[in-house]
Amino acid sequence: MKPIHVIGAGLAGSEAAWQAAEAGAEVILHEMRPKRGTDAHHTGKCAELVCSNSFRSDDHERNAVGVLHQEMRLAGSLIMSAADAHKLPAGGALAVDREGFSEEVTKRISNHPRIQVKLGEVTALPPEDWASVIIATGPLTSPALSEAISELTGEEDLAFFDAIAPIVHRESIDMSKAWFQSRYDKAGPGGTGADYINCALDEDQYNAFIDALLEGEKTEFKEWEKGTPYFEGCLPIEVMAERGRETLRFGPMKPVGLTNPNSDDKPYAVIQLRQDNALGTLFNIVGFQTKLKYGEQSRIFKTIPGLEGAEFARLGGIHRNTFLNSPRLITERLQLKERPALRFAGQITGVEGYVESAATGLLAGRFAAAEHLGQPQELPPQTSAHGALIGHITGGHISEQTSSKSRSFQPMNVNFGLFPEIPAPKTQDGKRLRGKQRGVARKQLQAARALQDFAAWLGTTSEDKAA
Repeated sequence: MKPIHVIGAGLAGSEAAWQAAEAGAEVILHEMRPKRGTDAHHTGKCAELVCSNSFRSDDHERNAVGVLHQEMRLAGSLIMSAADAHKLPAGGALAVDREGFSEEVTKRISNHPRIQVKLGEVTALPPEDWASVIIATGPLTSPALSEAISELTGEEDLAFFDAIAPIVHRESIDMSKAWFQSRYDKAGPGGTGADYINCALDEDQYNAFIDALLEGEKTEFKEWEKGTPYFEGCLPIEVMAERGRETLRFGPMKPVGLTNPNSDDKPYAVIQLRQDNALGTLFNIVGFQTKLKYGEQSRIFKTIPGLEGAEFARLGGIHRNTFLNSPRLITERLQLKERPALRFAGQITGVEGYVESAATGLLAGRFAAAEHLGQPQELPPQTSAHGALIGHITGGHISEQTSSKSRSFQPMNVNFGLFPEIPAPKTQDGKRLRGKQRGVARKQLQAARALQDFAAWLGTTSEDKAA
């Protein structure tokens, strides 16, 4: 039997290859790195994390991302297994040692008896004799393959900019001004409740910082890049500052849930840094994606109390990401309508985030293996996080009559807004909950329903799989 070909060994491609191989299919995993690099990658390892080292919230009882984490664990996810093995303290989030995580994925992929890794760039559409293909080349698909896909689909390219946050050497942070604390002292996976380094700003310092961001010299875009929209969930900090002076105080610099032990004054704004490696020697500045030029970054970020002597292991950057108009092009089983032998997975489908990308790889690998081996495979329930993602990228965002030039489809992280509605929760005496209590209860019900329905789809129980 011919193998399944997976193009791209990022999070989605690695997960797709793993799931297909675990299901019993032979897999050839194609990766162009390190023979051909990208603007964002630095190694040739599988599942390299090029931006943050956080997989975001791991709360599977009240957070949609945490639910997706748990569903992936139930499905035997390689990405989640490696993340759990290399987790770092990060409050309620699941953060990983990026080097250890990538090495773990690479080792397990390389040692799998049904996966063959083939290095080299795929520069054109796969030949017809490749009976089953998963394209998981990510947001940085090589120009040659991207052009070939565009010619096949007949769609104009869609794109957004994605930015990278700076990383600081821990020893260069002045802890007489900064302090360790998680927001509301919340302890997450492997954490203690004091997992972030916090730097407080008073009102004058905050306003001076905003002025510096607005006046700082930015990266200039090429003519063909101008007008490309940012992804709303990953805006550069200077773009947020342009939207209003208080925007950052209600975003990544919000001071709530934090108390500065070095001062009696309540922080007006707070910058948080999250551990980035297992040794605890590197910390990334949370939410500080930026298109500032390198010199400007160093100058402006060193005005932050506690970072005056900061040494940067990596400064922020920006790159252009591309994604398909998936509602018009892709079926619910992630197949290209024009050529069903081709499946897509990862950010190129229009999901945003590490875990969301890996989740589509998980589904693509399972769908491809089931079809390849002649086995039945139902779609995941709409009530699950996986089903919600499928619904987002293949659902009714654009009608068939809508012109491709007026499309509204944009990348999105998983969230409860993508899940089907659930009856409004009530108290034990039958009264409706209101306000914040109702919102929390609704999320808990949606999370519990998602995990129960997804476990049933897998043909097991949550308890059995967790054990």
